[in-house]
Amino acid sequence: MESQLSLFEEPVYNIVIGADEAGRGPLAGPVCAAAVVLPADFPIEILADSKALSEKKRNLAEPIIKEKAIAWAVAWGTPAEIDTINILQASLLAMKRAYLLVKQQLKSKGIEADILLVDGNKRPDVDILCKAIVKGDATEPAIMAASILAKNARDRFMVCASRRWPQYGFEKHKGYPCASHKAALRQFGPSPIHRLTFKY
Repeated sequence: MESQLSLFEEPVYNIVIGADEAGRGPLAGPVCAAAVVLPADFPIEILADSKALSEKKRNLAEPIIKEKAIAWAVAWGTPAEIDTINILQASLLAMKRAYLLVKQQLKSKGIEADILLVDGNKRPDVDILCKAIVKGDATEPAIMAASILAKNARDRFMVCASRRWPQYGFEKHKGYPCASHKAALRQFGPSPIHRLTFKY
């Protein structure tokens, strides 16, 4: 009877990789993904969905994640890739790239991951058991940590891009659609990092 009951229990995974992306909605810039493996003693109280955290709290959490994580990585899907294969596929590709970087780090430490958890309802094409969790960035600590790293990395990229193309105001809206961004597009046309397949 005990063995039959165990069929209904969730399996226990020791090494969990969490992955998430940031930047699916903007008109400009890359999509960024991160993958993270957290230790059992990680202070999860500092984590939340990156969209629910203030910039200050994200910036406080980021160095703690990077210091205490067993492994972490950030990867990208370029605007050209977004235009070629669409934003969903570019997001999944970025998550796969982040996963592969983390897999390499774990291998160098003699560790093998048990499962990859990703936020959303689509899974990247990876060589490991993978589970997509809707709103996983609000429930799974490793995904929360990944969402913070991805959001912060992408925001920094867009602030840097604003220095090269100051006319678009990337430092303010990070490439997302808003009145000032659309007005700049009408005035100056797209920059080299704008997504040409998106409607302006």
